Amino acid sequence: MITQQSSIGFIGLGAMGQRLARRLLDHGFRLIAFDHTSHKTTALAAYGAMPAPSVRQLAMRSEVIVSCLPNDEAVVSVYQGAEGVLACASQGSVAIEMSTVSPDTSRALHRLGRARGIEVLDVPVSGSTPAAEQGALTLFGGGDPKVFAACHPIFSALAKQYFHLGPSGSGTTMKLVVNALLGVNMQAIAEAVTFGEKAGLDRDLLLEVLAKTAVVSPAHQNKLVRAQRDDYSPQFPLKLMNKDFGLILRKAAELGVPMPTTAIAHQMNAARTVVNGDEDFSSVIGEMELLSRVDRRSVSPSDA
Repeated sequence: MITQQSSIGFIGLGAMGQRLARRLLDHGFRLIAFDHTSHKTTALAAYGAMPAPSVRQLAMRSEVIVSCLPNDEAVVSVYQGAEGVLACASQGSVAIEMSTVSPDTSRALHRLGRARGIEVLDVPVSGSTPAAEQGALTLFGGGDPKVFAACHPIFSALAKQYFHLGPSGSGTTMKLVVNALLGVNMQAIAEAVTFGEKAGLDRDLLLEVLAKTAVVSPAHQNKLVRAQRDDYSPQFPLKLMNKDFGLILRKAAELGVPMPTTAIAHQMNAARTVVNGDEDFSSVIGEMELLSRVDRRSVSPSDA
């Protein structure tokens, strides 16, 4: 069983990663940290983390390696190669890979890890950056169930709930299922909101009331509240949603699963990404308003 005395290496201190690392520090874990942007590592060191100068050094000093990275390419570059995690970590180490990547990438890392005596779990996170700060995330796990169970102390520090879905790749597959719904529903909401505005409903009231209806999930309710202020500051950046749409559709094509609604949502998401990919993915509301030439001054049906 992993305990607070276990040495944990954390790779990737982006918007989500830094919050996860802080949660582990707050729960008393001994943390070694690395990020390619050195000032992020320095900032985390102020909270008690021990900075590592390289992935190699971090892997050699850690019993458990946790990574949270933006895409497949970043994950592969960190884990593979002579200076990567799998070449430098000790036999018996555990790697918890928490990025949203292709299930094929997860399975490849698992196979390579097994050959080196290292267990690799795919445990992507579901939830926004505020949820990460509050420890209210949901985690989806793939890999050896006994290893997953041994990691429960880490998971309980990070998340409200966590599930083992099956063998390697199952966690990342579940994350893609969830994000397909997340992105498609956001596009549907953007269309419905724009329709209501164009028909003359007061925008603030429309967003306020819609957020209180049963048809809007909790994951999207706060997006409507923030949209009232035109607040599209990133909790889950549009460019990452766009990347996930690509993963979903490529895998669906391999499996022979038609996903026409997802494909259309991807196109709208991609159009807004060209404008500003660093905005929150809820900014597709603004994109639909722009395309529909919504007059934000319209407040009554009689004016429509």
